[in-house]
Amino acid sequence: MPKLLKPPRLRPGDLIGVVAPASPMKHDRLENGIHYLEQLGYKVKLGKFVYQEHGYLAGRDQERADDLNRMFRDRRVKAIFCIRGGYGTPRLLSRLDYHAIRTHPKIFVGYSDITALQFAMLRHAGLVTFSGPMVAAEMGKGIDPFTEENFWRLLTHPEPAGELVRPAGGRYEMISSGRAAGPLIGGCLSLITSLVGSPHFPSIKGSIFCVEEIGEAPYRIDRMLAQLREAGILQRLGGFVVGQMTDCVPTDDEPSQTLEDLLRDFIKPLKIPALAGLDYGHVDVKYTLPLGVRVELNVRRDKQQLRIMESAVS
Repeated sequence: MPKLLKPPRLRPGDLIGVVAPASPMKHDRLENGIHYLEQLGYKVKLGKFVYQEHGYLAGRDQERADDLNRMFRDRRVKAIFCIRGGYGTPRLLSRLDYHAIRTHPKIFVGYSDITALQFAMLRHAGLVTFSGPMVAAEMGKGIDPFTEENFWRLLTHPEPAGELVRPAGGRYEMISSGRAAGPLIGGCLSLITSLVGSPHFPSIKGSIFCVEEIGEAPYRIDRMLAQLREAGILQRLGGFVVGQMTDCVPTDDEPSQTLEDLLRDFIKPLKIPALAGLDYGHVDVKYTLPLGVRVELNVRRDKQQLRIMESAVS
């Protein structure tokens, strides 16, 4: 994996590129998000194919990849924001210009299906990316103040974000105790597992691995965790963090394992520090995570702490 590369920080008046590498979005939500960015004083450049629709995809594969590559090659663009997640990003991974990404490092923002792109950018270019709010999602419907403040501070200030405390107070849930430091790697669990065995999976040895998910029944999460274990990935982690598992409930009245059961079965035996309940994922109130930077995870019965130890931008 290449040496870690931090993008330059975002400054007032900078040009932000907006792309649709996954699924399409209603035009009014996208336009609301663009207006939000412009009201903050940023300039916006839309991808050529950002309004395309091709089934559940926002355009054909080459169109979506071309938009993303053009944004990285354009020296005027200082950051690239995705309109939404959805489906289809793994189809683009062999079409991305990783040389351009490394030569012109930029802030790249998204989550959910965008996880696949972020893993590949870290693997092939060493680029720190940001798992956080998107233009036609959070920004288009009205972004939560906590989410907003954390997001912009991370992108505009070249200093460590520090401890990620729960916005509503309270403590995280301890899975297993311990202390570890390493690069923060993670995202949407189903996208992570879809990349196992591909050339786009980054090195995870000693990393603090953070996962979140939406709409997956426990039996499917069971399958994903089993895949990560049988591929030897869980055994190489330094720590494990569970974000918000939104609507991950049984789909019928049949007997089911709980998420707590799964964490006990798959994560506790690793004997690494692990906690659950991080405000991150498919929820309105959340942290933006800088993927690739060094963090420290400290889990004890009387204290559960996740701390970002270095800046995410230069």
